[in-house]
Amino acid sequence: MRWDNLAENGRNATDPESATLPGDIALFGTDAVTTRTFDTPEFRGITFHEVRARSILNRVPGASRMPFEWTVNPYRGCTHACVYCFARKTHSYLDLDTGLGFDSQIVVKVNAPELLRRQLASRRWQGAHIAMGTNVDCYQRAEGRYHLMPGIIGALRDHANPFSILTKGTLILRDLELLRQAAEVTDVGISVSVGFTDPGLWRSVEPGTPSPERRLDVVRTLTEHGIGCGVLMAPVIPFLGDHPDQLRATVRAIASAGATSVTPLVLHLRPGAREWFMAWLAREHPHLVRRYERLYAEGAYAPKWYQRRITRHVHELATEFGIGPAQRGTPRRIPPAPQPVLAEPAATQLSLL
Repeated sequence: MRWDNLAENGRNATDPESATLPGDIALFGTDAVTTRTFDTPEFRGITFHEVRARSILNRVPGASRMPFEWTVNPYRGCTHACVYCFARKTHSYLDLDTGLGFDSQIVVKVNAPELLRRQLASRRWQGAHIAMGTNVDCYQRAEGRYHLMPGIIGALRDHANPFSILTKGTLILRDLELLRQAAEVTDVGISVSVGFTDPGLWRSVEPGTPSPERRLDVVRTLTEHGIGCGVLMAPVIPFLGDHPDQLRATVRAIASAGATSVTPLVLHLRPGAREWFMAWLAREHPHLVRRYERLYAEGAYAPKWYQRRITRHVHELATEFGIGPAQRGTPRRIPPAPQPVLAEPAATQLSLL
């Protein structure tokens, strides 16, 4: 492990919930790494490694497909435990397990807010857009204990620095007022990830996340409070979540929640995630293993023809249900079904800032 004697120090600590150990200088500077466990139902079986990071602004590699250049990631590892999570590989950089270890060994950059504020104030910083939630979810369960995001959003607001957040977590609503304040001085983009609404598939592949219905409630609440929210329909899982009826149900639910946009993204299986996902597939759906091996034979991404087919279908459904780029920032609603008796006129659409 990159942290020397972590396990031994943890066992020998006088405080069973806290062990101080040498940090990895390259990643976390010379400050200590403190390992904690909390004997509460929501954190049982989870270990938190509290570190003081040397830097919090991360430059995205030039070869990346991402449409942004800078990210902030206050956590490494994620209790959402999504079996397909592409970020699993990052745990191997610390010699941590990319399977169960990724789900239960969470690195917390406890100095993230103060560090970001200092870096934003640097003369070298040019105010570029900062994306959050693109590696692991910044509103995973750990955020309920560590409360890093209010300080991070506050720093971005105070420097009028544009940013975006992608999340599966409902905890983002705790910071609603901060987000509104930030949106008054800079560009703020919020997206919620909902790849499907099938409850059985959700429980199987995203066991640590809020349900798709609760996530769509987040979209609804944000739009009702004047903050436009898009949906990243990700991942669309081949042979398990890509049936036309499933796609239709998902896009309809997204439209009903008032999303400003819907962007489909087909499952990709990078090293680290691929092994974990395929092991899950062999246990839960062994008849699909060969089909996946053929579909992903060329690498991490499904073939272009498959991606185009899914994208085209979702876009057609989005147009049918009234979601599209024509009026960016304005949520669309599906008209209610006709009532057999006289009823009050349907509420007018909300007008977003």
